[in-house]
Amino acid sequence: MRFGSLLSSLSLALLTATTVQVAAVQAADVVVATTAIVEHPALDAARDGVRDELAAAGYVEGENLRFLYESAQGNPATAAQIARKFVGEAPDVIVPISTPSAQAVVSATKDIPVVFSAVTDPVGAKLVGDPMKPGGNVTGMSDLSPIGKHLDLIKQITPDAKSVGVMFNPGEANSLSLLELIKQEAPARGLSVVEGPATKTSEVLGAAQSLVGKADVIYVPTDNTIISAFEAVVKVGIDNKIPVYAGDTDSVPRGAVAALGFNYYDVGRQTGKMVVRILKGEAPGDIAVEGVDITELYVNPGMAEKMGVTIPEALIQQAKEVVR
Repeated sequence: MRFGSLLSSLSLALLTATTVQVAAVQAADVVVATTAIVEHPALDAARDGVRDELAAAGYVEGENLRFLYESAQGNPATAAQIARKFVGEAPDVIVPISTPSAQAVVSATKDIPVVFSAVTDPVGAKLVGDPMKPGGNVTGMSDLSPIGKHLDLIKQITPDAKSVGVMFNPGEANSLSLLELIKQEAPARGLSVVEGPATKTSEVLGAAQSLVGKADVIYVPTDNTIISAFEAVVKVGIDNKIPVYAGDTDSVPRGAVAALGFNYYDVGRQTGKMVVRILKGEAPGDIAVEGVDITELYVNPGMAEKMGVTIPEALIQQAKEVVR
């Protein structure tokens, strides 16, 4: 055998051995696939929380973890495509963040463990039948907002308000559930509800403008479509001196007067703990759906002033974060 041929054979052997080693490492990796209906600060924070909790448990991206993420960019049809793609890749766990993404993933697989996150009403969304005993391959985290407390906060800052404009996407099951809760809770606080529907982000500005002259305040629940275009709502609030409130604290730095909500990074960390339990052998159907008990108050006094209201000093003192 010539020296060149011998060298080529050795190189081929080394390359083959290396390829086998890499394949073996990849085969040993844990694969967690995450997806969200759209990218915005709250959902992004939840995703990051999941990844960090996995790292804390010893599943480190680039070492022994493949952490996949795709956004549906607000399109339910894309969410369904992503769900089918992930199912085809057969990850160890799929983590859909938001109700539309969770519905798409749960419809796509009955075998791969699914841990949803940031889902308002998992029963209403038909993800599980019994939150305490989900059964099957699905469990997760509910971020059902404390609507009564949100309306109390609105009345504390704007006590003369008689009507609340609620912006929502009628195509999101989570938003319809929240709208019904608002309608139930509002009358006891002397508030009527004015609906401001928008089915896509390009409609948000017009929907907010439609509330001018009809609503004393605007409330944006944890609706992915509206939050994605939240700055458009803030502009209407400033231009027309209508205070804008939000259901998630991440919207306060973006212009909401105040919000009493969850830290979505913490929601992600809590979701990640559930994923770790499954990776260690627990069946998702045996893990009860969890809620978030801790709420945090964020206020934005400067934005309140631009919208014609003053946040009471007592509330500012209670706030977890004051946006200046």
